[in-house]
Amino acid sequence: MWSAILLLLLVWQQGRFGEVAAAFRQRRSLAVLGATTVLIAVIWLVYIFSVTHDRLLESSFGYYINPLVNVALGVVLLREKLAPLVRVAVAIAAAGVLWLGIHVGRPPWISLVLAFSFALYGLLRKVAPVGPLIGLTVETLLLAPAAAGFLIFASAKGQAAFLSGRPSLDVLLVLGGPVTAIPLLWFAAAARRLPLSTIGFLQYISPTLQFLLAVLVYGEPFDRAKAVAFACIWAALALFAYHSVRRRAPEPVVDA
Repeated sequence: MWSAILLLLLVWQQGRFGEVAAAFRQRRSLAVLGATTVLIAVIWLVYIFSVTHDRLLESSFGYYINPLVNVALGVVLLREKLAPLVRVAVAIAAAGVLWLGIHVGRPPWISLVLAFSFALYGLLRKVAPVGPLIGLTVETLLLAPAAAGFLIFASAKGQAAFLSGRPSLDVLLVLGGPVTAIPLLWFAAAARRLPLSTIGFLQYISPTLQFLLAVLVYGEPFDRAKAVAFACIWAALALFAYHSVRRRAPEPVVDA
């Protein structure tokens, strides 16, 4: 809700309400943004669940997988061909996911849901026929009625957190709007300007920070099973990064 309010203020400040209305009228735009709205809702809910249930390491693992899921989607949906080194990286990452699932005793569903939903979100936003501000505004407006309904229900049951008598909590909830919306605006802008592989490479930063928070700040256990799984992912990403750097390196000039 606070994200929607912030974005509407930005749209008003830029005088772009006509573009928002046009996005709702165009079937293709609304269809794509409807799909991204569902994906962003899944991402928000699953990520918040991981934080509040002391499973931030699983979300970090999922965001580490995400760049390789981008590669896999490129193969399946865009018919892109994988270099041999990238195939090895994907295989090592898959082995890490399998190892974690076996030793935890359940599929790492938080990791897999976040990785695939965010990869699909990035792919769809790349082809969405609207800019980042308008697209995210439409997404939050599509989610707002469901969010408002839930808040009304929670208030009626006496379970709402906002305006529950803790001003510091109210401030944090309000700040949740810009903290949520601004990174997504930047991500959507990058998705339209940069290759999908470049976006995936830059996304290594976020799971690293999540990993450090989980282990150093929140004290989540980092046992042998998780260590092996993360080692597989880090090895896979090292191979993928090496391949990306080598592919972009300029050819040496040889004098005749």
